[in-house]
Amino acid sequence: MDDGKPSGPRTKWWSRPSTDRDRPAGPEDGAAATGVADASGTPPAGPGGTAGPTAGERLPQTTPDGDYTPAPPAAEPHVHRTQPLHAPDEYSTPPYGGPGPWAPAPPVQRPVATPAHGTPVPPPYAGTDGQGTAAPLGAAAPAQGGQEHHTDPWPPPHTVAQQHPVPQPPGQIPQQTSQWMRYDPWGAPRQPLSHPGPGQGVDDVRPRKARRGTVLVGAALLALLAGGIGGGVGAYVERNGGLTTVELPQSGRDAGGRAPDSVAGIAASALPGVVTLHVNGSAESGTGTGFVLDDRGHILTNNHVVAPAGSNGDITVTFSGGESAAAEIVGKDSGYDLAVVKVTGVSGLTPLPLGNSDNVRVGDPVVAIGAPFDLSNTVTSGIISAKERPITAGGEKGDGTDVSYVDALQTDAPINPGNSGGPLVDAEARVIGINSAIRAADSGSGLDGGQSGSIGLGFAIPINQGKRVAEELISTGKATHPVIGVTLDMEFTGDGAKVGGKAAGGASAVTEGGPADEAGIRSGDIITEVEGQRVHSGEELIVKIRAHRPGDRLGLVLTRGGKELSMTLTLGSASGT
Repeated sequence: MDDGKPSGPRTKWWSRPSTDRDRPAGPEDGAAATGVADASGTPPAGPGGTAGPTAGERLPQTTPDGDYTPAPPAAEPHVHRTQPLHAPDEYSTPPYGGPGPWAPAPPVQRPVATPAHGTPVPPPYAGTDGQGTAAPLGAAAPAQGGQEHHTDPWPPPHTVAQQHPVPQPPGQIPQQTSQWMRYDPWGAPRQPLSHPGPGQGVDDVRPRKARRGTVLVGAALLALLAGGIGGGVGAYVERNGGLTTVELPQSGRDAGGRAPDSVAGIAASALPGVVTLHVNGSAESGTGTGFVLDDRGHILTNNHVVAPAGSNGDITVTFSGGESAAAEIVGKDSGYDLAVVKVTGVSGLTPLPLGNSDNVRVGDPVVAIGAPFDLSNTVTSGIISAKERPITAGGEKGDGTDVSYVDALQTDAPINPGNSGGPLVDAEARVIGINSAIRAADSGSGLDGGQSGSIGLGFAIPINQGKRVAEELISTGKATHPVIGVTLDMEFTGDGAKVGGKAAGGASAVTEGGPADEAGIRSGDIITEVEGQRVHSGEELIVKIRAHRPGDRLGLVLTRGGKELSMTLTLGSASGT
């Protein structure tokens, strides 16, 4: 069972062959007892150019483990010597290749045939033992017939091995062509016979580290590059919202025109005539709204808006376009809660057209414009919720001189503190009221009363009343109030307005020679209707009377001693405050 085994002398199977250094072949290597001469008859030279070892010499050659290794085989003499197939076995194992579990068959080797021109040995290993050590020179004996037979000390890696050892005929030099005699499994792992090129051993450690360092540097550079690209992509995505452009469908720009009766159309028409007032006085300040009455610079607003200025405060008017100008008070009236201020040196004013509050019907659409909480040019919309709402506002002074009585228009258009004095306009952008009061959830009704904001209960002075008062304030600086010449009992809790028994200072409650006296009204009468409208309290009677002009004729219904009486009177006039 010697298939695949190289022919020729072999090393002992328990030895560790090494190719580090050479030693002369001993008898067990299959060499002749005497030195073999080359073709010239000169013994082969040893390392360093000296004569080779003589017969019988044993030069120790050790591996790193301390074992002896055989030298490369030399050329056989012409004398044929029979050699055992195996070295003596000191463990008495069955013959190599024979039956038994101790000697498994070696792997089958199937080397390819060597080309006729031979296999070149790589330059780093030419003339060496495969590890960089000089190889021993083999002696070549002349073959029979005068031919020389040269033996390559390092046969090519694909030398065909004989499958069975064949004894060499006498006088013929055995062929030492097997690569396996040069293989050292225990030495340094440089195997030029099976791996042509640079050896693969300890010498490869440093180049491998160098290559590993280069790979690490390349990986680091690649990571930095990838990080930079990723950062750039992330920044682009964050700023632009994605890598692709997203375009959502959208309608094009229109001409900007709106129907004149739409909220936008009304606001566009009315806003140029609305102003914001900032008032600063010695004790307090405030913000309100007003609107332009004429091109001379007269602006109508609420009395409680300009009241903080007092007699020497500052009033600044800011127009819808952002221009500002100083203003001064022309006239004011606390009973109507109206005031007129005037700006000078301003051109291009846009007066708002005045409507007729008597034409207003409940449910009509309205738009309120103002500066709630100093947010100028604020537009809100709603409807007329009610008409002729008798409300009173003010009264902070306690003497009643600052109380206003308004027969108001009620609207659900949001009105908040800062809207006071602003216009309430109809569908044709005509002023029908002056926003003056709101009903707040926390503090009742009042002029800019509660700061809780709008709850949908806003009140405006009808423009018919505002027009008359504004004309008087511009003309004379004061307004007149219509009166009937009676003193009312404000503590009466019954239905209607009761004429008091005595006036202040003990005088009669009915002014002598006044409108009521001439109509026949007496102390204790209870007035229940004015112009066909029910009256439920003294405040309501005052509101109904102030809704008219001095000199107007009014029809009244009253009760006296359980009897209902009707009469007519002409309203008198009193100077306002």
